[in-house]
Amino acid sequence: MAALALGMAVATAALSVSLDVGDRLAQEFRSLGANLLVTPEADSLPLEIGGVDYRPANAGAYLPEADLGKLKTIFWRFNIMAFAPILDVPVEVSRAAGDKNPSEPVQLVGTWVNHEVKIPDGTTYVTGVEKTNPWWQLKSGRWFTEKTRTSGGPKVDSEVLVGEKLARRWGATTGQTLYVLPKPLSSVIIPVKIVGILSSGGPEDDAIIAPLGFAQDLAAEPGMYRRLYVSALTKPEDAFARKDPKTMTPAEFDTWYCTPYISAIALQISQELRGTDVRVIRRVAEGEGNVLTRVRTLLWLVTFAALLAAALAVGASAAASVIERRTEIGLMKALGAGSGLVGVLLAAEQLLLAFVGGGVGYCIGIVLARLLGEKVFGFAPEPKLFVLLLILGLAALITLLGSAFPLRRASRYEPAPILRGE
Repeated sequence: MAALALGMAVATAALSVSLDVGDRLAQEFRSLGANLLVTPEADSLPLEIGGVDYRPANAGAYLPEADLGKLKTIFWRFNIMAFAPILDVPVEVSRAAGDKNPSEPVQLVGTWVNHEVKIPDGTTYVTGVEKTNPWWQLKSGRWFTEKTRTSGGPKVDSEVLVGEKLARRWGATTGQTLYVLPKPLSSVIIPVKIVGILSSGGPEDDAIIAPLGFAQDLAAEPGMYRRLYVSALTKPEDAFARKDPKTMTPAEFDTWYCTPYISAIALQISQELRGTDVRVIRRVAEGEGNVLTRVRTLLWLVTFAALLAAALAVGASAAASVIERRTEIGLMKALGAGSGLVGVLLAAEQLLLAFVGGGVGYCIGIVLARLLGEKVFGFAPEPKLFVLLLILGLAALITLLGSAFPLRRASRYEPAPILRGE
């Protein structure tokens, strides 16, 4: 019973964590940022070299901002954690209103921060680049606030962020005012106020980050964007997920479509946002899948090792018990008990110990699961009734398998040699 309790405790802990670790790690992986990129289908044809897509992201067609609410209407709408549109605009910047010599050309990146999106069902959803690009960190200051835009061009000033490298090069600080000269409207000078310094570790460190509406006014493209980052909660891809949907049977396609694979969600997004090309950011998606697969494999190996150790301990204990009871078994057979009755009595005793040991092991395992979950994965898995039933079933199975040979040997004992002391 003690051997079973220890084995079932480890199995309970590993199974409880394994069942919850996938969803938990998937949610944690969303802190890595977007795993889907949406661009206009009318852009240039894909040009991939070594798995890297070299299509230009700052030239070509545009997509309507008004359609973004449809993202929360797809089959897996609740798995869409966040999304943020991006519009890049080349500009020149001066640090004084009358400066005749503007600085070198820079990129102004328009996007959302805590933007409220209207969903077709009448509800609203708040999203933004903070959730899709969590590596965008403020070194100082705060995020910009979006102001009401006016039609007919950039008539009002705006709050902006300046990339860390650009701010260092210019000596820019929060509270400073810059003057933006959009290249298409070079005669118009728009004052903008720096409210924060951004560090991204990417090209945004040399750019100006502004509200999407402001960038749309500068580009004379109201209500449009160039690319969209989407962060979706997905299931790690397996061999079935990598099959071409066009080659699937209707039943296979329904199963694939109704499973939150990254490819299935990408297809659903492309169906809702017409004229788009939805690409999986493979480095993020495959990294998530590899980590989840390895963690689950490790937990299953630990479970298997615990069950094997329990089976060996049960077998040794059952063998010792049978040897100690040789005289009792011989006496029972001498009084008329058959081999089947002897085997059933011994198996019933072993099963009783299995259920008691399995129940004790489950209770210990729940405590171990909470400790393991909190210390390693940062969460405490909740007890589940079907895990208790599974552990009791495993305890019974392990007991029967481990004691099968000793019980078979006991059922074949001959009473006469035993009673004679041979």
